[in-house]
Amino acid sequence: MANQYFENDPNLEHEVKNFNFILRNHSLDFTSDSGVFSRQTIDYGSRVLIDAIDFQNVPNGNILDVGCGYGPIGLALAKDQPKRQVTMVDVNLRALGLAKQNAENNQVNNVDIFESDTYKTVEGKYALIVSNPPVRAGKSVVTSILVDSKNYLEPNGELWIVLQKKQGAPSAKKLMDQTFGNVEVVTRDKGYYILRSKLI
Repeated sequence: MANQYFENDPNLEHEVKNFNFILRNHSLDFTSDSGVFSRQTIDYGSRVLIDAIDFQNVPNGNILDVGCGYGPIGLALAKDQPKRQVTMVDVNLRALGLAKQNAENNQVNNVDIFESDTYKTVEGKYALIVSNPPVRAGKSVVTSILVDSKNYLEPNGELWIVLQKKQGAPSAKKLMDQTFGNVEVVTRDKGYYILRSKLI
């Protein structure tokens, strides 16, 4: 069976790739490798999410990136919001190692990067939680990211998610509405939905 990006396989051959990408008007250098999600370049869904996030109504406070991979979402937001601390978590140790390396290479210091299966080792409350959920890890993981976020948000804090329509965006929208009592489709782009809920 092929290795999945949400599993850890220390014996997996390395296929290191370096590339540059402009996110929120910041030029960032990334290193990726085999065994991580979207190794070749920043995936389209993450790019749409990064571009869509609007801090206008997000309260002051920290950011949490759940399932950060090698770091595009968390690092782009950390670069964009230097006064906020960004926590980045994932289960994939190789991806976390790359995220730390990418933070260092881009002189992004307002980040805290560590292993967590969704929120299991996360503490504190956040003004913003973002995720490009690992759909292939199964519905229960995606559900946990959406529903349990409520316990980690500050009052008026926001959850922003990207999902493809064919990978369950409509049902995620329904679930977020049930959990928060509100949900907004911020953007639809090539089948990707950006969903936002606020903790009221």
